[in-house]
Amino acid sequence: MTQQPEKASQTTERFELGLYSFAEVTSDPRTGEAVSPGQRIRDLLEEIELADQVGLDVFGLGEHHRVEYVSSAPEVILAAAAARTKTIRLSSAVTVLSSDDPVRVFQRFASLDLVSNGRAEIMAGRGSFIESFPLFGYDLNDYDALFSEKLDMLLKLRASEFVTWEGEHRPALDHLGIYPRPLQNLLPVWVAVGGTPESVVRAASRGLPMALAIIGGMPERFTPFVELFRRSARSYGHADLPVSINSHGFIADTRQEALDDSFPAVQAVMNKIGRERGWSPMQRGQYEAAATLRGANFVGSPDDVIEKILFQHSLFQHQRFLLQLSVGTLPHAKIMHAIELFGTKVAPVVRAEIARRVATTMS
Repeated sequence: MTQQPEKASQTTERFELGLYSFAEVTSDPRTGEAVSPGQRIRDLLEEIELADQVGLDVFGLGEHHRVEYVSSAPEVILAAAAARTKTIRLSSAVTVLSSDDPVRVFQRFASLDLVSNGRAEIMAGRGSFIESFPLFGYDLNDYDALFSEKLDMLLKLRASEFVTWEGEHRPALDHLGIYPRPLQNLLPVWVAVGGTPESVVRAASRGLPMALAIIGGMPERFTPFVELFRRSARSYGHADLPVSINSHGFIADTRQEALDDSFPAVQAVMNKIGRERGWSPMQRGQYEAAATLRGANFVGSPDDVIEKILFQHSLFQHQRFLLQLSVGTLPHAKIMHAIELFGTKVAPVVRAEIARRVATTMS
């Protein structure tokens, strides 16, 4: 019997806070040492388990195909995390859909959904790196067309057990069954956006939540993208679609400690990427400026991070915030402490204040 799709929930009951990681295996710039890939995965599973224990809502894991990262198959690691956690939602961050097969993406995440008892999510995006295109035999000239077509196919796969589909970049399906079916109906799909109007409208037109990455510049300059998303969603008949803000940061007991601990690791990673892309080297003054209230990075004490999340909520009225801890390699113990601070110090205050704001608006 064909499974009848239900309307996916597009609103959250409370403001959601979570983390995401790229599972770096870069060297610690202060010691020159790097953990093994196996140890990095074991550390990562402990981090996800702690995030669950301190009450965070979401953990996302990026897909990368570079020597610096160990998460080329995030679903496998997330499935291992599912066995060690109870309530936290498990997401990609992102799935590079352009260079993958939507059927296999759906099957892997449907399997993760069954393993996790209904906690899987897909965050689909085009990706900020291009290694997956030659690796899997795709043409970068088709960068945008691949993503658009495959996103539409993925949505059709999640909506129906038997699928008939035809496109330009993948062999057709003729009333074929797609298995397994996930526990959630529908399996949540977010679209990750880096700040192009076309990507914003694409998410809105399909009635999908948008995850907006803000990793540089002043947050205020991104408000037009959120406004465009909501305006476009309404024009396509979709109301109240959630928005997530995803950013870099680090939390320590004091602002100075957070800056001092995180800067060398962030500088090493960003300067390496910068050499590939023609960016100027990162300076300490730039990093500190980005950690101020109107900068992009959430680096500081719990009070600093609380203030900044609430400041951005006044700009975007978003429903979710995800923090990358961290860019580059830091000692596992410091990451664990940052997660504890985020869950026990930051999250309760942020949720209470945003709930108060929402109640005031509705009264």
